[in-house]
Amino acid sequence: MDNFIVSARKYRPSTFNSVVGQEHITATLKNAIKTQQVAQAFLFCGPRGVGKTTCARIFAKALNCEHLTENFEPCNECESCRAFNESASFNVYELDAASNNSVDDIRALVDQVRISPLGAKYKVYIIDEVHMLSTQAFNAFLKTLEEPPAYAKFILATTEKHKIIPTILSRCQVYDFKRIKDIDIVKHLQYVAQSENILAEEEALRIVAAKADGALRDALSIFDQLVSFTGKNITYQATISNLNVLDVDNYFKMVDYLFDDDSTKALLLFDEILAKGFDAQNFIAGLAAHFRNLLLAQYQDTVALMEVSDSIKQRYKEQALKGDKTLLLRALELTNTCDFNYKASNNKRLSVEICLMQINANYVFIKNRNTAPVRQSREG
Repeated sequence: MDNFIVSARKYRPSTFNSVVGQEHITATLKNAIKTQQVAQAFLFCGPRGVGKTTCARIFAKALNCEHLTENFEPCNECESCRAFNESASFNVYELDAASNNSVDDIRALVDQVRISPLGAKYKVYIIDEVHMLSTQAFNAFLKTLEEPPAYAKFILATTEKHKIIPTILSRCQVYDFKRIKDIDIVKHLQYVAQSENILAEEEALRIVAAKADGALRDALSIFDQLVSFTGKNITYQATISNLNVLDVDNYFKMVDYLFDDDSTKALLLFDEILAKGFDAQNFIAGLAAHFRNLLLAQYQDTVALMEVSDSIKQRYKEQALKGDKTLLLRALELTNTCDFNYKASNNKRLSVEICLMQINANYVFIKNRNTAPVRQSREG
């Protein structure tokens, strides 16, 4: 059996252009190389799985590349690039601060900084999870970070910038990585699926992107899990079954019941959802998101804000006609309040049921108000 390589490693970007969703970062780094204005220290911060360490490695490789491309990308062919790709470079040093966070570890790194690069222009130090360094380790690192040799470059990466002491921040160029948009994750997953000869429905990949919450690495891990579950045909139904995600049809049915003044069917549907093992708070949070999408569907300019397929957008447009803006805003307020107070409730199921009945009561009230005959005022 061939050794399996997870997608997050197999399709890890090797050039700036292949990094997903961080164009504002990659463009700046390439311009720094182009203008030869490379700072002495960088701090890459942002959520997990968005490309911080990947960009650090590409940048380190590009700094010592002997034959940069016209777009200032590493060539991946010169001796320096090949050594880096084979994890045999003596000029790029990676330190995991989560497990090497003591003063002695930093002192060992500082001692290495004194050694000139071997057959290259720069010696690059990538310190991952730098917020895990102890206060004493940070202090031992300060002097070297402020006045390093001309050939030394430091790239620090962290998911918790607020834990970095100000004296370190002031010595670094800070780059804030953002969560990757669902549409960008879906496009990358489609590329991976095509490369692996896997059939994947777009709506299934959108579920994966939503579940990943902006982290491409998480999305690729979920994708591998689905491939193991479904073989090479990832369908929407198989995805929601494997990931235990509530089908969007349940939300459309629930809103139809509430807006048709049928609270009995709404409560029975909620009971059916609980019987399938779904969490009540996840349901109410999903219902709040559903009402948000219905609000967006009422205006052509805001339809694009919904991160769903075109077919689902059309369903939202049709259902949005059943309720006016006032009703949808009130329903969104009720579901959001229920979600906020859920953990503090002693009877969690009852709190959700009350929320559903309140939405239905508001619909009936607004409907009766709008259809009531207007009384003619008497003159004289």
